[in-house]
Amino acid sequence: MPIPKTSSYIKFLNLIDAIDRINPGKKLDCIEESLLDKIVACAHTKQAILVGDLISLADLGSQATLHGRLKNLSVMGYIKMAANADGRKKEVLPTKMALKRYEEISRCLEKAAKAG
Repeated sequence: MPIPKTSSYIKFLNLIDAIDRINPGKKLDCIEESLLDKIVACAHTKQAILVGDLISLADLGSQATLHGRLKNLSVMGYIKMAANADGRKKEVLPTKMALKRYEEISRCLEKAAKAG
């Protein structure tokens, strides 16, 4: 039986895995990845996203779980929280480290697509 050609997506997943192995202390779980995706997407469109908006994403987990994951992202250096104008709510912003991660992911995607 002939071995099927490796798809571009599988190559992409392998490249992402390599990034995670290079930075073992910065490995994100699927909930943290989803939260960070949402935060970076909002930042890209210049749309403010608050802690309350993120912990209300019930499809990702309970409020306690999401709050804990936001805390993890902050401790790992991927996000920062800034008080909004009235000081009662906190806006969540990606850090330079988070933006660099997405640049690396983009390069992996481009590399996998070219190799495919």
